[in-house]
Amino acid sequence: MDFWRNKRVIVSGGSGFLGSVVVSKLQERGVQEIIVPRKAQYDLTQIAAVRQLMADTAKPKPVDMVIHLAARVGGIGSNRAHPAEFFYDNLMMGTSLFHESWRAGIDKFVALGTICAYPKYTPIPFKEENLWDGYPEETNAPYGLAKKMMLVQSQTYREQYGYNSIFLLPVNLYGPGDNFDLETSHVIPGLIRKILTAVARGESQMVAWGDGTPTREFLYVDDAAEGILLASERYNQSEPVNLGSSYEISIKDLWTMIARLTGFTGEVIWDTSKPNGQPRRKLDVTRARDLFGFEAQVSFEEGLQRTIEWYRAEQAPSNHVVVKEIE
Repeated sequence: MDFWRNKRVIVSGGSGFLGSVVVSKLQERGVQEIIVPRKAQYDLTQIAAVRQLMADTAKPKPVDMVIHLAARVGGIGSNRAHPAEFFYDNLMMGTSLFHESWRAGIDKFVALGTICAYPKYTPIPFKEENLWDGYPEETNAPYGLAKKMMLVQSQTYREQYGYNSIFLLPVNLYGPGDNFDLETSHVIPGLIRKILTAVARGESQMVAWGDGTPTREFLYVDDAAEGILLASERYNQSEPVNLGSSYEISIKDLWTMIARLTGFTGEVIWDTSKPNGQPRRKLDVTRARDLFGFEAQVSFEEGLQRTIEWYRAEQAPSNHVVVKEIE
Protein backbone atom coordinates (compact mmCIF):
# COMPACT_ATOMS: atom_id res chain seq x y z
CA MET A 1 0.00 0.00 0.00
CA ASP A 2 2.82 2.42 0.83
CA PHE A 3 4.41 1.83 -2.58
CA TRP A 4 1.26 2.83 -4.46
CA ARG A 5 0.07 5.71 -2.29
CA ASN A 6 0.10 9.10 -4.10
CA LYS A 7 1.07 7.47 -7.39
CA ARG A 8 -0.38 8.41 -10.78
CA VAL A 9 -0.50 5.44 -13.16
CA ILE A 10 -1.40 5.14 -16.84
CA VAL A 11 -2.95 1.76 -17.70
CA SER A 12 -3.22 1.29 -21.45
CA GLY A 13 -5.96 -1.21 -22.19
CA GLY A 14 -7.37 -0.46 -18.75
CA SER A 15 -10.98 -0.96 -19.81
CA GLY A 16 -10.29 -4.38 -21.31
CA PHE A 17 -10.43 -7.92 -19.96
CA LEU A 18 -7.14 -7.93 -18.03
CA GLY A 19 -6.89 -4.17 -17.68
CA SER A 20 -10.17 -3.86 -15.81
CA VAL A 21 -8.93 -6.26 -13.13
CA VAL A 22 -5.57 -4.47 -12.90
CA VAL A 23 -7.40 -1.15 -12.44
CA SER A 24 -9.58 -2.65 -9.71
CA LYS A 25 -6.53 -3.97 -7.85
CA LEU A 26 -4.79 -0.59 -8.18
CA GLN A 27 -7.85 0.98 -6.57
CA GLU A 28 -7.59 -1.44 -3.69
CA ARG A 29 -3.95 -0.45 -3.25
CA GLY A 30 -4.83 3.22 -2.85
CA VAL A 31 -3.40 4.64 -6.07
CA GLN A 32 -4.03 8.38 -6.25
CA GLU A 33 -5.05 8.47 -9.94
CA ILE A 34 -5.48 5.79 -12.59
CA ILE A 35 -5.54 7.10 -16.15
CA VAL A 36 -7.11 4.90 -18.83
CA PRO A 37 -6.60 6.32 -22.35
CA ARG A 38 -9.38 5.43 -24.78
CA LYS A 39 -8.80 4.76 -28.46
CA ALA A 40 -11.34 7.36 -29.60
CA GLN A 41 -9.03 10.10 -28.33
CA TYR A 42 -5.66 8.37 -28.09
CA ASP A 43 -4.97 5.85 -30.85
CA LEU A 44 -1.73 4.40 -29.50
CA THR A 45 -0.66 3.19 -32.94
CA GLN A 46 -0.19 6.88 -33.85
CA ILE A 47 2.87 8.62 -32.41
CA ALA A 48 1.13 11.99 -32.35
CA ALA A 49 -1.64 10.56 -30.17
CA VAL A 50 0.90 9.04 -27.78
CA ARG A 51 2.67 12.38 -27.46
CA GLN A 52 -0.64 14.10 -26.83
CA LEU A 53 -1.38 11.58 -24.06
CA MET A 54 1.93 12.41 -22.40
CA ALA A 55 1.23 16.14 -22.63
CA ASP A 56 -2.32 15.81 -21.31
CA THR A 57 -1.29 13.74 -18.29
CA ALA A 58 1.84 15.69 -17.27
CA LYS A 59 -0.09 17.77 -14.72
CA PRO A 60 -0.84 18.30 -11.87
CA LYS A 61 2.28 16.22 -11.35
CA PRO A 62 4.20 13.76 -13.55
CA VAL A 63 2.87 10.26 -14.08
CA ASP A 64 4.86 7.73 -12.04
CA MET A 65 4.30 4.55 -14.05
CA VAL A 66 2.89 3.19 -17.30
CA ILE A 67 1.45 -0.34 -17.33
CA HIS A 68 1.07 -1.25 -21.00
CA LEU A 69 -1.68 -3.85 -21.46
CA ALA A 70 -3.27 -2.60 -24.69
CA ALA A 71 -2.91 -5.07 -27.55
CA ARG A 72 -4.59 -6.35 -30.66
CA VAL A 73 -5.30 -9.99 -29.77
CA GLY A 74 -7.30 -12.95 -31.01
CA GLY A 75 -7.34 -16.69 -31.61
CA ILE A 76 -5.68 -18.68 -34.37
CA GLY A 77 -8.31 -17.78 -36.96
CA SER A 78 -8.03 -14.06 -36.32
CA ASN A 79 -4.23 -14.17 -36.35
CA ARG A 80 -4.23 -16.02 -39.67
CA ALA A 81 -6.68 -13.59 -41.26
CA HIS A 82 -4.94 -10.38 -40.13
CA PRO A 83 -1.19 -11.06 -39.64
CA ALA A 84 -0.04 -7.65 -40.89
CA GLU A 85 -2.46 -5.78 -38.64
CA PHE A 86 -1.49 -7.88 -35.62
CA PHE A 87 2.17 -7.11 -36.30
CA TYR A 88 1.86 -3.39 -37.05
CA ASP A 89 -0.65 -2.41 -34.40
CA ASN A 90 1.15 -4.20 -31.56
CA LEU A 91 4.60 -3.04 -32.66
CA MET A 92 3.58 0.60 -32.94
CA MET A 93 1.61 0.68 -29.69
CA GLY A 94 4.43 -0.84 -27.69
CA THR A 95 7.47 0.92 -29.08
CA SER A 96 5.83 4.35 -29.30
CA LEU A 97 4.35 4.32 -25.81
CA PHE A 98 7.62 3.01 -24.38
CA HIS A 99 9.74 5.67 -26.10
CA GLU A 100 7.45 8.55 -25.21
CA SER A 101 7.23 7.38 -21.59
CA TRP A 102 11.02 7.52 -21.41
CA ARG A 103 11.05 10.97 -23.06
CA ALA A 104 8.45 12.22 -20.58
CA GLY A 105 10.56 11.12 -17.61
CA ILE A 106 8.05 8.55 -16.32
CA ASP A 107 9.80 6.53 -13.62
CA LYS A 108 8.88 3.01 -14.73
CA PHE A 109 7.40 1.22 -17.73
CA VAL A 110 5.76 -2.19 -17.32
CA ALA A 111 5.54 -4.03 -20.66
CA LEU A 112 3.35 -7.06 -21.18
CA GLY A 113 4.61 -9.52 -23.78
CA THR A 114 3.07 -12.81 -24.81
CA ILE A 115 3.72 -16.53 -24.64
CA CYS A 116 3.42 -16.47 -28.45
CA ALA A 117 6.92 -14.95 -28.56
CA TYR A 118 8.53 -18.30 -27.68
CA PRO A 119 9.94 -20.55 -30.42
CA LYS A 120 7.55 -23.14 -31.85
CA TYR A 121 9.52 -26.07 -30.44
CA THR A 122 10.70 -24.66 -27.12
CA PRO A 123 11.69 -27.35 -24.58
CA ILE A 124 9.12 -27.91 -21.83
CA PRO A 125 8.83 -26.08 -19.50
CA PHE A 126 9.51 -22.79 -21.34
CA LYS A 127 12.41 -21.01 -19.67
CA GLU A 128 13.09 -17.34 -20.29
CA GLU A 129 16.58 -18.09 -21.58
CA ASN A 130 15.03 -20.07 -24.49
CA LEU A 131 13.15 -17.06 -25.82
CA TRP A 132 15.52 -16.44 -28.74
CA ASP A 133 16.22 -20.07 -29.69
CA GLY A 134 13.98 -20.19 -32.77
CA TYR A 135 11.06 -18.76 -34.74
CA PRO A 136 7.60 -18.64 -33.10
CA GLU A 137 4.72 -20.83 -34.18
CA GLU A 138 3.69 -19.49 -37.59
CA THR A 139 0.06 -18.57 -36.91
CA ASN A 140 1.05 -16.36 -33.95
CA ALA A 141 4.52 -15.21 -35.06
CA PRO A 142 3.68 -11.66 -36.26
CA TYR A 143 1.91 -10.88 -32.98
CA GLY A 144 4.54 -12.59 -30.84
CA LEU A 145 7.51 -10.90 -32.53
CA ALA A 146 5.90 -7.46 -32.38
CA LYS A 147 5.39 -7.79 -28.63
CA LYS A 148 8.91 -9.18 -28.15
CA MET A 149 10.41 -5.97 -29.50
CA MET A 150 9.51 -4.34 -26.17
CA LEU A 151 11.97 -6.72 -24.52
CA VAL A 152 14.72 -5.46 -26.84
CA GLN A 153 13.63 -1.90 -26.14
CA SER A 154 13.66 -2.49 -22.38
CA GLN A 155 17.17 -3.91 -22.43
CA THR A 156 18.64 -1.29 -24.77
CA TYR A 157 17.04 1.69 -23.02
CA ARG A 158 18.29 0.40 -19.68
CA GLU A 159 21.79 -0.04 -21.11
CA GLN A 160 22.01 3.35 -22.83
CA TYR A 161 19.75 5.55 -20.71
CA GLY A 162 19.43 3.71 -17.40
CA TYR A 163 15.66 3.61 -17.87
CA ASN A 164 13.72 1.37 -15.53
CA SER A 165 11.36 -0.98 -17.34
CA ILE A 166 10.30 -4.61 -17.04
CA PHE A 167 8.99 -7.22 -19.50
CA LEU A 168 6.50 -9.89 -18.42
CA LEU A 169 5.41 -12.97 -20.40
CA PRO A 170 1.94 -14.11 -19.34
CA VAL A 171 0.60 -17.46 -20.48
CA ASN A 172 -2.92 -17.72 -21.98
CA LEU A 173 -5.40 -15.86 -19.77
CA TYR A 174 -9.04 -16.68 -19.03
CA GLY A 175 -11.78 -15.69 -16.63
CA PRO A 176 -14.96 -13.62 -16.19
CA GLY A 177 -15.15 -10.71 -18.61
CA ASP A 178 -13.20 -12.49 -21.36
CA ASN A 179 -13.97 -12.04 -25.06
CA PHE A 180 -16.56 -14.63 -26.10
CA ASP A 181 -16.85 -13.55 -29.74
CA LEU A 182 -16.42 -16.69 -31.85
CA GLU A 183 -14.42 -14.87 -34.53
CA THR A 184 -11.80 -13.33 -32.23
CA SER A 185 -11.87 -15.23 -28.94
CA HIS A 186 -9.20 -17.50 -27.50
CA VAL A 187 -9.75 -21.19 -26.88
CA ILE A 188 -11.47 -21.21 -23.45
CA PRO A 189 -14.17 -18.58 -24.06
CA GLY A 190 -14.67 -19.97 -27.56
CA LEU A 191 -15.24 -23.50 -26.26
CA ILE A 192 -17.49 -22.33 -23.43
CA ARG A 193 -19.72 -20.43 -25.82
CA LYS A 194 -19.86 -23.23 -28.38
CA ILE A 195 -20.61 -25.93 -25.81
CA LEU A 196 -23.26 -23.92 -23.96
CA THR A 197 -24.89 -23.13 -27.30
CA ALA A 198 -24.90 -26.84 -28.13
CA VAL A 199 -26.46 -27.62 -24.73
CA ALA A 200 -29.17 -24.99 -25.23
CA ARG A 201 -30.00 -26.40 -28.66
CA GLY A 202 -29.94 -30.01 -27.52
CA GLU A 203 -27.24 -30.90 -30.05
CA SER A 204 -25.44 -34.24 -29.83
CA GLN A 205 -22.27 -33.31 -31.76
CA MET A 206 -19.73 -30.49 -31.92
CA VAL A 207 -16.86 -29.70 -34.27
CA ALA A 208 -13.50 -28.56 -32.86
CA TRP A 209 -10.35 -27.37 -34.62
CA GLY A 210 -7.28 -29.60 -34.90
CA ASP A 211 -6.89 -33.02 -33.31
CA GLY A 212 -6.98 -32.08 -29.61
CA THR A 213 -3.39 -33.12 -28.85
CA PRO A 214 -1.76 -29.69 -28.27
CA THR A 215 -1.33 -28.71 -24.64
CA ARG A 216 -1.78 -25.32 -23.06
CA GLU A 217 -1.22 -23.63 -19.73
CA PHE A 218 -3.76 -21.09 -18.55
CA LEU A 219 -3.68 -18.33 -15.93
CA TYR A 220 -6.80 -16.95 -14.24
CA VAL A 221 -7.16 -13.23 -14.93
CA ASP A 222 -7.12 -12.18 -11.26
CA ASP A 223 -3.89 -14.10 -10.71
CA ALA A 224 -2.37 -12.45 -13.79
CA ALA A 225 -3.29 -8.99 -12.53
CA GLU A 226 -1.77 -9.75 -9.14
CA GLY A 227 1.44 -10.95 -10.78
CA ILE A 228 1.69 -7.78 -12.85
CA LEU A 229 1.29 -5.54 -9.81
CA LEU A 230 3.74 -7.53 -7.70
CA ALA A 231 6.30 -7.17 -10.48
CA SER A 232 5.50 -3.46 -10.80
CA GLU A 233 6.20 -3.02 -7.09
CA ARG A 234 9.20 -5.29 -6.61
CA TYR A 235 11.00 -6.06 -9.86
CA ASN A 236 13.42 -3.61 -11.50
CA GLN A 237 15.40 -5.48 -14.13
CA SER A 238 15.05 -6.00 -17.88
CA GLU A 239 15.37 -9.78 -17.99
CA PRO A 240 12.04 -11.29 -19.12
CA VAL A 241 9.86 -13.06 -16.55
CA ASN A 242 7.16 -15.69 -17.17
CA LEU A 243 3.76 -15.41 -15.49
CA GLY A 244 1.91 -18.72 -15.36
CA SER A 245 0.16 -21.34 -13.27
CA SER A 246 2.34 -24.41 -14.03
CA TYR A 247 -0.81 -26.39 -14.92
CA GLU A 248 -0.70 -28.00 -18.38
CA ILE A 249 -3.75 -29.53 -20.07
CA SER A 250 -4.41 -30.90 -23.57
CA ILE A 251 -7.08 -29.27 -25.71
CA LYS A 252 -8.93 -32.60 -25.74
CA ASP A 253 -8.95 -32.77 -21.92
CA LEU A 254 -9.93 -29.11 -21.77
CA TRP A 255 -12.93 -29.84 -23.99
CA THR A 256 -13.89 -32.79 -21.75
CA MET A 257 -13.66 -30.67 -18.59
CA ILE A 258 -15.78 -27.83 -20.00
CA ALA A 259 -18.33 -30.36 -21.29
CA ARG A 260 -18.59 -31.87 -17.79
CA LEU A 261 -18.95 -28.48 -16.10
CA THR A 262 -21.62 -27.33 -18.57
CA GLY A 263 -23.59 -30.58 -18.77
CA PHE A 264 -22.85 -31.39 -22.42
CA THR A 265 -23.04 -35.17 -23.03
CA GLY A 266 -22.55 -35.27 -26.80
CA GLU A 267 -19.42 -36.03 -28.80
CA VAL A 268 -16.79 -33.82 -30.40
CA ILE A 269 -15.66 -34.22 -34.01
CA TRP A 270 -12.09 -33.03 -34.50
CA ASP A 271 -11.56 -31.15 -37.77
CA THR A 272 -7.95 -32.07 -38.54
CA SER A 273 -7.93 -29.84 -41.63
CA LYS A 274 -7.65 -26.90 -39.19
CA PRO A 275 -4.32 -25.98 -37.52
CA ASN A 276 -3.34 -27.13 -34.04
CA GLY A 277 -1.12 -24.18 -33.26
CA GLN A 278 1.97 -24.62 -31.08
CA PRO A 279 2.34 -28.27 -29.95
CA ARG A 280 2.89 -27.60 -26.23
CA ARG A 281 2.91 -24.64 -23.86
CA LYS A 282 4.00 -24.84 -20.25
CA LEU A 283 6.08 -22.25 -18.42
CA ASP A 284 8.88 -22.39 -15.91
CA VAL A 285 7.67 -19.85 -13.33
CA THR A 286 10.69 -19.96 -11.03
CA ARG A 287 11.78 -16.40 -11.76
CA ALA A 288 8.42 -14.87 -10.87
CA ARG A 289 8.38 -16.73 -7.56
CA ASP A 290 11.98 -15.92 -6.68
CA LEU A 291 12.16 -12.32 -7.92
CA PHE A 292 8.84 -10.90 -6.74
CA GLY A 293 6.98 -13.65 -4.90
CA PHE A 294 4.26 -14.46 -7.41
CA GLU A 295 2.43 -17.80 -7.40
CA ALA A 296 -1.00 -18.47 -8.93
CA GLN A 297 -3.76 -19.03 -6.36
CA VAL A 298 -6.86 -20.06 -8.34
CA SER A 299 -7.07 -23.72 -9.40
CA PHE A 300 -7.88 -24.34 -13.05
CA GLU A 301 -11.21 -26.07 -12.48
CA GLU A 302 -12.35 -23.40 -10.03
CA GLY A 303 -11.41 -20.68 -12.51
CA LEU A 304 -13.28 -22.45 -15.30
CA GLN A 305 -16.38 -22.77 -13.12
CA ARG A 306 -16.32 -19.06 -12.30
CA THR A 307 -15.91 -18.21 -15.98
CA ILE A 308 -18.79 -20.45 -17.05
CA GLU A 309 -21.05 -19.02 -14.34
CA TRP A 310 -20.20 -15.47 -15.40
CA TYR A 311 -20.99 -16.20 -19.03
CA ARG A 312 -24.25 -17.88 -18.11
CA ALA A 313 -25.28 -14.84 -16.11
CA GLU A 314 -24.35 -12.55 -19.03
CA GLN A 315 -23.24 -9.73 -16.85
CA ALA A 316 -19.89 -7.99 -16.23
CA PRO A 317 -18.08 -8.70 -12.96
CA SER A 318 -18.85 -5.98 -10.42
CA ASN A 319 -15.18 -5.50 -9.55
CA HIS A 320 -14.30 -4.35 -13.06
CA VAL A 321 -14.21 -0.62 -12.38
CA VAL A 322 -12.42 2.07 -14.37
CA VAL A 323 -11.45 5.09 -12.35
CA LYS A 324 -10.80 7.69 -15.04
CA GLU A 325 -11.11 7.43 -18.78
CA ILE A 326 -9.73 10.11 -21.05
CA GLU A 327 -11.99 10.57 -24.06
